[in-house]
Amino acid sequence: MSQTTTATPLVAQAVQAVLEEPLPFRITAYDGTDIGPRDSDIAVRVESEEGLRYLLSAPGDLGLARAYLTGTLTGTGFHPGDPYEVFSRIKRDVRTKQLTPKGVASALAPVVKQLGPKAFVHPPLPEVENEPRWKRHLAKVNPVRRAADSIKHHYDVSNAFYEKVLGDSMAYTCAVFDTPDDTLEEAQERKFALVADKLDLQPGQRLLDVGCGWGGMTMHAARERGVHVIGVTLSKEQAEWGQRAVREAGLESLVEIRHGDYREVTETGFDAVSSIGLTEHIGVKNYANYFSFLHSKLRDGGRLLNHCITRRDDTASAKPEPFTDRYVFPDGELASPGRLISECHDAGFEVQHDENLRLSYALTLRDWCRNLEANWDFCVAEAGLPTAKVWGIYMAGSRLGFEEGWLHLHQVLATKTTDNGDNGGYPLGSHWAP
Repeated sequence: MSQTTTATPLVAQAVQAVLEEPLPFRITAYDGTDIGPRDSDIAVRVESEEGLRYLLSAPGDLGLARAYLTGTLTGTGFHPGDPYEVFSRIKRDVRTKQLTPKGVASALAPVVKQLGPKAFVHPPLPEVENEPRWKRHLAKVNPVRRAADSIKHHYDVSNAFYEKVLGDSMAYTCAVFDTPDDTLEEAQERKFALVADKLDLQPGQRLLDVGCGWGGMTMHAARERGVHVIGVTLSKEQAEWGQRAVREAGLESLVEIRHGDYREVTETGFDAVSSIGLTEHIGVKNYANYFSFLHSKLRDGGRLLNHCITRRDDTASAKPEPFTDRYVFPDGELASPGRLISECHDAGFEVQHDENLRLSYALTLRDWCRNLEANWDFCVAEAGLPTAKVWGIYMAGSRLGFEEGWLHLHQVLATKTTDNGDNGGYPLGSHWAP
C-alpha cells in the first residue's frame, strides 16, 4: 500500500533553508506553513505569494519592510506603532545559517524553481518608497535643491503628526535622561540646557542654530539665557510652526526662524553655533565644507556644539541600509565620531569635549514609539497608514541600534581657537554639571 507524502509548504522551505531552529516566534503563511513555537506571544504571517516574492526579491530589511507596508506580511503580539519586541527577537534571537551568497541561492533553489522566473522580481513597490540612491544621483539637481528635497521627504510629513509623536517639546533629536523614569519633556529640556551650558551662553550673545527644526533650541536659548538667535531650517512646515511658536511665546525680539539652507546665512561674528541633528543630512564628503562654513560664522574664541548620530566605527560604509535610505533619510550618511572630530579639527576648530549619549537616544526612541502607539489612529488619519508604519519601523529599529551599539550619538564641543592659541578663555575644567 503506497503512502502519500505531503510536500513542505514553500514559505516553510524558504525559512528552513536559511534559518536555524528553534525560531523565536511562530511563522504561518497562506500556503499552510506553520512553524515555530505554537504558544509564542508573537506570530508573523506571510499572507500571499506576493509577500513571499517581496522577501525573496530583496532579502533582509528592505524585503521585510515592503511586505509589511503592503500588508502581505502581518503579525500579532505587537503594535505597528512600536514593533520593538519583534525586531528585538529578529536581531537578537534569529540565527541564520552560515551560508555564502552562493550557498543561500542554492538553498533557496527549490523554492525558486516552484515559483518560476517571477521569484526574484519584486511586486509593485509601496508608494512611500523613494528611488534607489544611484538613480537619484543620476538626476541633474543642484546640491541645495537635493538637500531640500531630502529634508522635505522626512520632515514635511505633518506638523500635527509630529506633535503627537514628539510631544510638547517638538524636539526630534536625542533627549538627555538622568534615569529611565524621566519624562520625555524633562529629558528634552535637559538636552537644551546641556547644549546652552556647553556653549556657555550669556545674555546678549548671538547664537546661530543650524537645522533648527521646530525651534526648540532657539526658544530655550532666548527664554532661559537671554540670547539673540537665528534659527535656520530647510523644512517649510517646521519654519512656519516655529515662527508661530516664537510669536506665541513673545520672543520675536530675540528669535528669528528662517526657512532656507544654512549655507544662505550671510551674518558672521556669532558667539556660538549649535547644530543639533543636521550633520546626518550633510553627507560625509561634505563635512569639510560644512565645518569650514560654521567656522566662518563664529567670532574668534566662539564655540560650536555639534550633536549628531554616528556609526560605531568606519569599517562599514557611511551610507545607510536600503530601508533607511529609501524610506526615512534619503541621502543621509553617518560616519564614526573619529571622522567627525578629525574633520572638525581640519576646518580650524579645537575640539574641547566629546560625549556619547547613545543610551539616552534609545530611551528617547522608546518614548516616541509609545507616543505613536498611543496616538495611532490620529497619526494614521493624518499621515496615512504606510507612513505611520514606516515611522514605527524606523524608530523601533533605531532604538535597538542604539541599545546594541551599532549607532551612537555624539555631542562634540569645539572652539574657534586663534593661531596664537586663544580659545576664548575656555576653562581648565568642565563648567557644566556632570
